[in-house]
Amino acid sequence: MIRARVVVTLKNGVLDPQGKAIEGALGTLGFAGFGSVRQGKVFDVEVEGEDRDAARDQLTAMCDKLLANTVIENYSVEFV
Repeated sequence: MIRARVVVTLKNGVLDPQGKAIEGALGTLGFAGFGSVRQGKVFDVEVEGEDRDAARDQLTAMCDKLLANTVIENYSVEFV
């Protein structure tokens, strides 16, 4: 069994209203010195088998087809 983590983030230049809302809430809650908050998504996935190259190929296809909107989002795949 292979465990992987996929991290999806907005590309630079794409507006992030949820990140801005979090940034404002942090200030309201008394957390100072934070800025440029960006939100994203994390997917922890278990892949059957032991072939990491094949798993990476499958995970990349999953991201391209479902997990990430590649027009406005970047993603990374790491094995954990």
